[in-house]
Amino acid sequence: MTDLLAAAHAWAAEDPDDQTRTELEAVIAAVEAGGDDADLADRFDGTLEFGTAGLRGELGAGPNRMNRVVVTRAAAGLAAYLQEHSDPEAGPRGRAVVIGYDARHNSDVFARDTAEVMTGAGFTAYVLPRPLPTPILAFAIRELGCAAGVMVTASHNPPRDNGYKVYLGDGSQIVPPADAEIAAHIAAVGPIADVPRGRAGTVLQEELVDSYLDTVAGLVADGPRDLEIVYTPLHGVGGVPVERVLEAAGFDAPSVVEQQEQPDPDFPTVAFPNPEEPGAMDLAMALAERHGADLVVANDPDADRCAAAVPGPHGWRMLRGDEVGALLAHALIAKGTEGTYACSIVSSSLLGKLAAAAGQPYAETLTGFKWISKVEGLAFGYEEALGYCVDPANVKDKDGISALLLLCELAAEAKAAGRTLVDILDDIALAHGLHATDQLSARVTDLSEIAAAMARLRATPPTELGGLAVESVDDLDLGSPELPPTDGLRYHLADGARVIVRPSGTEPKIKCYLEVVVPVDPADGVDAARIAAVGRLDALRNGIKAAAGI
Repeated sequence: MTDLLAAAHAWAAEDPDDQTRTELEAVIAAVEAGGDDADLADRFDGTLEFGTAGLRGELGAGPNRMNRVVVTRAAAGLAAYLQEHSDPEAGPRGRAVVIGYDARHNSDVFARDTAEVMTGAGFTAYVLPRPLPTPILAFAIRELGCAAGVMVTASHNPPRDNGYKVYLGDGSQIVPPADAEIAAHIAAVGPIADVPRGRAGTVLQEELVDSYLDTVAGLVADGPRDLEIVYTPLHGVGGVPVERVLEAAGFDAPSVVEQQEQPDPDFPTVAFPNPEEPGAMDLAMALAERHGADLVVANDPDADRCAAAVPGPHGWRMLRGDEVGALLAHALIAKGTEGTYACSIVSSSLLGKLAAAAGQPYAETLTGFKWISKVEGLAFGYEEALGYCVDPANVKDKDGISALLLLCELAAEAKAAGRTLVDILDDIALAHGLHATDQLSARVTDLSEIAAAMARLRATPPTELGGLAVESVDDLDLGSPELPPTDGLRYHLADGARVIVRPSGTEPKIKCYLEVVVPVDPADGVDAARIAAVGRLDALRNGIKAAAGI
């Protein structure tokens, strides 16, 4: 207790933020008065570390929270890393860092702190002109030829969170060993009062944003544009950029969900601002029903993900991330896009079959778009969690705006032919079998529960799941020639089915990814295969839930 209180007092003494300092002093006073120390202990239980998406955590005082002290140290550590790795031949832009931020609480403050630390370290700091989508930051790094980029965002996390995503000069997110090297430099940062600070950087003009939007709009060719679209940015920053891109590409303005149209860091209409979460798309689908729309599209709050819903015989339904991935791959293959088609190991195996049929290379990567963006010769990459890269030459990261536009183009072409996106999915299923995917996700309050579940599965490996024999098991923690080590288990089952279990890299969850492959009998049709797939997925879900004890 004495050490904890000493650490907390020391932190409060150097905290430059009045709000978090006052908050921490109140917590300290409560503990010193005999109150519960659990909150204080959690704030000082280690430090936030670079994970799948850089730093990400709850706002508040202490090293285990997102705050100005943590951000200042992160920026100083990144600056030291860049000093160590800078190329003397790169010229002025090789000594530049571009910084973006979304509309979450304190995102603008953290961006300004980062810019001041970068200029204090001798770098040029460019700052995006206002809260903008993450893909614009990824675009800006390569457009400006910068050495690195920082995006202040927690993507689709709850309102109380914020984050700090780091990119290097190739425009993709950091991967090992850069993350560990940056972390080491962060750990070596002394008192933040000693961190040199300069000016708050140069605010970029709208031309940079216009260049991105023009590049995205240029991805689609002339063609049908008759499509009734409903759109929601889920209280995020995607609204204006999406509307401008759709207009530039020749589409009518979408009907936007009014309650979710403006950026709002409190996300008042959703429990979690993630299009995948139950209920998040309800307002959009209700609006689509009233308007008789053809397609619902959505972004998450920083607009690097894209979700879609389509009408069906029983009302509107969300397309799964794997379904959108298959549709976008189909569209790009039809355009003659050559190169490697890649997805994460937890995404559907269907992409490999689509690529093979088109004579294109295919690659699997670890979960996290930082790995997909590193694939050599990438033409298209996606992960089942609604992340899609359709233009790696310009945005080497997932981009919910360009993906949204290509999906609208495909839907308009289908409508002009008297067809729908579901018809295209049926065509794919007829050719390659119905690949149906689902997910079991368990949120925990104690992270040890995740480690315990993984230990149970390793100690007592299941021999069957959902009535399907386990034919082989890959312990992903051991690594392979194709994949670096990561905590996870992959079960290959009879009939092409598959289950992957892994801890989430961004949230306190254990995730189980399920896939079954059902051949389609032309006489029975795809709907019969879908019905069969639902039963098989339910059985798999129950099987892995029991085996993992979750």
